[in-house]
Amino acid sequence: MTESAALDAEDRKIVTLARSARARNGVPEGAAVRDETGRTYVAGTVALASLQLSALRTAVAMAVASGAESLEAAAVVSAEEALSSEDLAAVADLGGPGTPVFLAGPDGEVRVRVQAN
Repeated sequence: MTESAALDAEDRKIVTLARSARARNGVPEGAAVRDETGRTYVAGTVALASLQLSALRTAVAMAVASGAESLEAAAVVSAEEALSSEDLAAVADLGGPGTPVFLAGPDGEVRVRVQAN
């Protein structure tokens, strides 16, 4: 059984949304987060001359700007093998330590499940 097959429906949904954002926008990463009320926030990598944000940090910022008070889970779709400590810290800042974060490859298969720290 793959890691992705073990996800519940709500976690599979945020992986799918993250994958869609990556493909639709042609960016290196797509991310989605789910807040405490079940709302989702989806983002891609931001790469401007004056502003560089990972997809996950962008999604967390969107949740905060929309009034989210906590996060239930987060997902990133990327070719990278690991999540950055800055990304995990952003999730922990809003969701608290232990918030699950899924890292999936471009094919949507979850390769890594970690907890924000």
